[in-house]
Amino acid sequence: MPRTPAVRDSRRHQWEKDRVRRPRSERAGTGATEHDTGLDCSDLVFHAEYDDTDASGELAEAFGVPVGTPLLKRSYRTRRAAESAPFSLVTSHLPRELIAANPDLLDPANEPWPGGTQHQLHTVGIEVARVEERVTARAPTPAEARELELPPGAPVLVLRKTSYDILDRVVEVSLVTLPGDRTELLFTTLLERW
Repeated sequence: MPRTPAVRDSRRHQWEKDRVRRPRSERAGTGATEHDTGLDCSDLVFHAEYDDTDASGELAEAFGVPVGTPLLKRSYRTRRAAESAPFSLVTSHLPRELIAANPDLLDPANEPWPGGTQHQLHTVGIEVARVEERVTARAPTPAEARELELPPGAPVLVLRKTSYDILDRVVEVSLVTLPGDRTELLFTTLLERW
């Protein structure tokens, strides 16, 4: 049976932002994975793990904070219930200081969060102004190949997502490892009219 494909369209970020101030019932009805795959919430199995960590050199530089600054590391795996491999391997980092005002954001039992990360940040007064995504391709590590159930020779796409708020602060850094055999990246650039 072929795996469920996913199309990650750059317009998804505006779609997520537009939902931030919508009622919980609307936000809970569908999320980014449903948006990317066309599946329903009932078709999916979601798993989240949270860990406290400290900013390494690379993450400290990205966030503009000293090495050792406390971060919340979140790992996400979402898969179709009828399949055993997740759509992607997601690791997200948030500065604890930015989100500490809402203790619900520190508890993985509150996942999946209706409205996703943009809504989570909104609960502590942060508005995401822009999202930068950098994509590279490489051979998977043996662990990635096993977890994503990749066929021999299939590459992974590595997407580094950096979210900035309206003050131009980096508020989230995510690393998303996508299976190259069933992921399509679609970049849509909207141009203002003259």
